[in-house]
Amino acid sequence: MTRATSPAQPLVEAPDRSSRAKRSYTLLAGCVLAGLIFLLALVSLFWLPYATDDTSGGRLTGPAADHLLGTDKLGRDLFTQLMTGSRIAVEAGLGSVLIAAVLGVTLGVLTAFAQGWLDDTLSAFLDILIAFPTLLLAMLIVAARSATLGSAVLAIGIAQSAVVARLVRILAKRVLAQDYITAARTSGTSWPRIVAGHVLPNIWPTLVVNLALQFGLAVLAEAGLSYLGLGAPPPSASWGRMLQEAQATFTTAPAGALAPGILLVLLVIGVNLIADGLRDTLDPATRRRRA
Repeated sequence: MTRATSPAQPLVEAPDRSSRAKRSYTLLAGCVLAGLIFLLALVSLFWLPYATDDTSGGRLTGPAADHLLGTDKLGRDLFTQLMTGSRIAVEAGLGSVLIAAVLGVTLGVLTAFAQGWLDDTLSAFLDILIAFPTLLLAMLIVAARSATLGSAVLAIGIAQSAVVARLVRILAKRVLAQDYITAARTSGTSWPRIVAGHVLPNIWPTLVVNLALQFGLAVLAEAGLSYLGLGAPPPSASWGRMLQEAQATFTTAPAGALAPGILLVLLVIGVNLIADGLRDTLDPATRRRRA
């Protein structure tokens, strides 16, 4: 009698290695794309080819040795404006995300402790804020203050804080419903220590991914405000302002519109790839599903 042979066991190592490689490539690609823009912004703090208000280059000249991308309709060097615009984009993204994180995490954790009608009221309030267009809310705040980069960053950060607050509220409620939280309270642990020792460490992976996505949205929002004349004032060369100024001369000098548009797209794609890579790396549930 022949002995029955058991079916071959499926190989799980190869898919797992493939999944890890995919996550690594995604994160690496995002870091390269966004890193180039961050490097350009960092260099602009210490060196620029020309002054931002230098109009001695001639109107709408093409790429040359002294002007790598040419000049705009006022005679300003386009590469100098791109470098300045990269710094403004990074400052807007980081500043807005910082404001959104501070306000959103604080409000989200506080609302996570609410119960009954107060919980329903706060949840509805956050939903209303989220439903309100971010760009429109930012326009109202900027119009009430003044058209500066600081006003734009503050407006975008406040608008995005509602999204962060709702996410933190949902995540924190899940953590607070766990049995070990009840055990910690029974042992006399204070609520601030529970938040610092249990809530925040458990929600930070998802929160970091969301904040990375909010960075890209903040960059787009700042470009939109600058396009409408509500961002950083001249001679600061925001990418949105460059797009607005170059639209009239696109057929004769397309570099003025293509260059900031391409860099804006690359930065947003890079940040989104970083967020996707971080999601796969930091979220255990996602790792298990994709393994």
